[in-house]
Amino acid sequence: MFVTLYGRPGCPFCVFAKDLAQRLEAAGAIDGFRYVDMPTEGLTKADLTAKVGTPVHTVPQVFLDDTPIGGFSEFDQYVRDHDLMAAAQPH
Repeated sequence: MFVTLYGRPGCPFCVFAKDLAQRLEAAGAIDGFRYVDMPTEGLTKADLTAKVGTPVHTVPQVFLDDTPIGGFSEFDQYVRDHDLMAAAQPH
């Protein structure tokens, strides 16, 4: 699965999500990830709302392949529910 993260500079949960994605990628638990810096890309929360299909009030917004799953908490829970965290733990 490929992870896409939409975030903003200075957002601590964006940093947490990016760190988790980096650990998952390094462990081979995901096929890769892309971090989209919204201001740099000229994207707004309204743009994400159109992409997600429901109002977006917070970042990060995380997509697994092309499916929106929510923010960092939902991403973290998905990783735990699917035992991906075990693969991402340092050895």
